[in-house]
Amino acid sequence: MGSACSRKRGQLVDEDDLYSARFSKSGSFKWLLHTLPRSNSDDVHRRAQGPGLGPGPGRCPSLVELCVAKVREDMSRYSDFSLLPRDLSQQIFNELVEWSNLTEASLGAFRDCALQDICLGEYPGVTDAWMDVVASQGQSLLSVDISCSDVTDIGLDILKDCSSMQSLACNFCDKISEHGLKTLSGLSNLTSLSIKKCAAVTAEGAKTFENLVNLVNLDLERCPKIHGGLVHLKDLKKLEKLNLRYCSCITDSDMKYLSDLTNLRELQLSCCKISDCGVSYLRGLSKLAHLNLEGCTITAACLEVISGLASLVLLNLSRCGIYDEGCENLEGLVRLKALNLGFNHITDACLVHLKDLISLECLNLDSCKIGDEGLLHLKGLVQLKTLELSDTEVGSNGLCHLSGLRNLQSINLSFTLVTDIGLKKISGLKSLKSLNLDNHQITDNGLAALTGLTGLTHLDLFGARITDSGTNCFRYFKNLQSLEVCGGLITDAGVKNIKDLKALTLLNLSQNGNLTDKTLELISGLTALVSLNLSNSRVSNLGLHHLKPLQNLRSLSLESCRVTANEIKKLQLAALPNLVNVRPE
Repeated sequence: MGSACSRKRGQLVDEDDLYSARFSKSGSFKWLLHTLPRSNSDDVHRRAQGPGLGPGPGRCPSLVELCVAKVREDMSRYSDFSLLPRDLSQQIFNELVEWSNLTEASLGAFRDCALQDICLGEYPGVTDAWMDVVASQGQSLLSVDISCSDVTDIGLDILKDCSSMQSLACNFCDKISEHGLKTLSGLSNLTSLSIKKCAAVTAEGAKTFENLVNLVNLDLERCPKIHGGLVHLKDLKKLEKLNLRYCSCITDSDMKYLSDLTNLRELQLSCCKISDCGVSYLRGLSKLAHLNLEGCTITAACLEVISGLASLVLLNLSRCGIYDEGCENLEGLVRLKALNLGFNHITDACLVHLKDLISLECLNLDSCKIGDEGLLHLKGLVQLKTLELSDTEVGSNGLCHLSGLRNLQSINLSFTLVTDIGLKKISGLKSLKSLNLDNHQITDNGLAALTGLTGLTHLDLFGARITDSGTNCFRYFKNLQSLEVCGGLITDAGVKNIKDLKALTLLNLSQNGNLTDKTLELISGLTALVSLNLSNSRVSNLGLHHLKPLQNLRSLSLESCRVTANEIKKLQLAALPNLVNVRPE
């Protein structure tokens, strides 16, 4: 989005990157609310409101909360919390981490505090020097997260006596070697272990896992050298979740060691080099509920094996190159609630095999070769809540088959053949909350047909041809939290119909070249905004002061506008302390 005029996706996007603060993209981010760190201002009052709540009056903070916040503010006065009750010292520790106030020096105050949880994932500056205090918690220590740290084998070795530990995460710790992994073999009480993107997890390094017989959850995503190492998992009979996503070295020969893991309930194999032969080793995993084969080189022939996995609830076959032949085996997956067939070569003929999957709640057909006739087979899927039809040949006529899906909450019709006429056929879906109409054939008339959908919270009209007249429809959508109108036909006059949508947290008006500083004045009352995009407009430095009331703003995109990075920086420093993502920079 943003300065780009087309958002058609042709490339594989790592879903974890969408939830990582490291991933940035021109334009508005629908995932922004889940990625960016919280500001340190107004902390005591805002913390009292509880997780997930925005600014405004909240519940009265408890005495303990006030005390903990005060300790954080005056941390330099304290050097030892070991005499405090454990739950109180734990709260103080968590507070310091949450607000990025923990340092190597202040960490020393928590020595021998018998803390149970040390969560330092992605916390800056964590090194081996920190691990001595972490290990001092002794047998009380149950959970440790040192992901993205500079901890080495030496630091990991310090943890070897914390034998009560049940959960350990050391993702992206690239200074740990095979030798360091051997330390973990003594932590036999571990039930959860996460070591993403670790080159130390080789066929030899994986021997560590043999002794971890209590493991329930093992995450080895992106480990590039694990080929041959899965043999060391074959006796982990308690294992329920195994993540091998993006382990591109995994082949069919590795899969045979998973065949005896009969307690597996979730298996992630995205982008592994496995074929139908590899999938055949899953035949006996009768408890498997979630199976992700996205991007694997399988064919529809493997569906015969998959159809025997009677417990399957979620199946991801996106980007597998599947054709219609063999899809009849999908009929046996009667418990399936989520099915992803996106970016495959399936046609309308495949959809007939879905008509009896009456438990389906989520169906993704993104970029498949389906049209109006195929939708006929979906009309009985009355439990559907999410339907992805982007980049298909679906047109207006086919939407009549969806009119009875009264539980549908989200539908994506971007880059389809749907016109204004088709929108009238879904106007009765009162449960809809999210609607994507990024489609050049949608105009004011189509939007007018949807004014009865008053429960909408997310409306994407990125490429639709909406004019100032059409913006009058927005007064019916008072619950909108996310709005994108980027067809280039909106002026300041149309923004007057947006200024009263007080629930908006994301607003994208990019590509509308006639918007001026008046627009900034009009939206200055949308104080809940977290993300704002006005790229490719006539907004200038002179209008930036209108943004000062938007104290929650974290992302601001003004590419190809009459603004300078220096003036935006001044605004950021003077009035918008929460602003962490700015374009232009």
